[in-house]
Amino acid sequence: MTYHMSRRALLKTTTKAIALSGMSFAGHAQAAATRRFEPQPGVWRTFEITTSVELRQAMGASRVWLPVPAVDTAWQRSLESSWSGNARSMKLVSDQKYGARMLLAEFDADQPDPVVQLTSRVQTMSRSVDWSARAAAKEDPAALKAWLAPTELMPTDGIVRDTALQVTKGARTDLDKARSIYDWIVANTYREPKVRGCGIGDIKSMLETQNFGGKCGDINGLFVGLCRAAGVPARDVYGIRLVPSAFGYRELGGNPANLKSAQHCRAEVFLREYGWVAMDPADVGKVMRLETGDWIKDADHPVVAPVRKALFGGWEGNWLGYNTAHDVMLPGSSGGRLGFLMYPQAESAQGRYDPLDPDNFKYTITAREITAA
Repeated sequence: MTYHMSRRALLKTTTKAIALSGMSFAGHAQAAATRRFEPQPGVWRTFEITTSVELRQAMGASRVWLPVPAVDTAWQRSLESSWSGNARSMKLVSDQKYGARMLLAEFDADQPDPVVQLTSRVQTMSRSVDWSARAAAKEDPAALKAWLAPTELMPTDGIVRDTALQVTKGARTDLDKARSIYDWIVANTYREPKVRGCGIGDIKSMLETQNFGGKCGDINGLFVGLCRAAGVPARDVYGIRLVPSAFGYRELGGNPANLKSAQHCRAEVFLREYGWVAMDPADVGKVMRLETGDWIKDADHPVVAPVRKALFGGWEGNWLGYNTAHDVMLPGSSGGRLGFLMYPQAESAQGRYDPLDPDNFKYTITAREITAA
């Protein structure tokens, strides 16, 4: 995966407009029960995403870090970003290990109302692997080794390795291992709405306590950690949902007018005969817990089964990836590392702001789809 921030011309695309925003709850549930969730690759969609931050009660000099789309792959093109505000300095920076890009805005101590706005454009495409098309996939061995390494919240030894070996017992290929772990995650974890944000992703604690309730940062983090411990390169991709799902699933889309709680991480595994393949067991759990109003506990339920099948090897292109970074040290920060970066971050002389505290850290995120003239 390459990272860069070029200001290149937008490629013109033709996309179909989605008219799901007025669909009722019953309509979503009915559509989910009758439609096939099969993301179809081949059509690029262009989006403009705007993040605005207003720091309240800032004491002394303050800083804001906003994640910038910096993923360029066969399914995403990170195009250009621009920014404005009353900061003393605003510039693009990145973490040294993963290359996660972010806008750093630095405000003087006498700036009473720090404000910054970031606008980015990306193109996205749905993904769906053709399991019948096997071919030796090429990837830098050093890169693959890096995607097997542990992180602070994602160890690959001890109980994580023991669990991975148990879950994949009898699996002969990397595909078999990934399938075994995916199915185990769907069967054993669950969406816990009370968890703040996207969760923490402390997978060792999840296994030690046998508390498998969480959100995407926990559930997909556990999937990635078990894959790595089983010898299958894997990574989280941290991003945000942009628009409603084209398949009628209420929980698998975002409201472009208000994306403040639309952050979502997905996962990828590297399979020797397919290359990097999309995965998202956490969204299977989200559909099971929230889609119909009743907690569906049967993964073969007609609402769930299409999602469970499609998200092993596919994603819908109504989402963008910011980065694949773990243990992120914010450049210029006096605070500790972040487990991951997909929320706006800020700090002042009082310390780091809580991005989930709307009373003190006010920000908005919106998106709009750009269609060809």
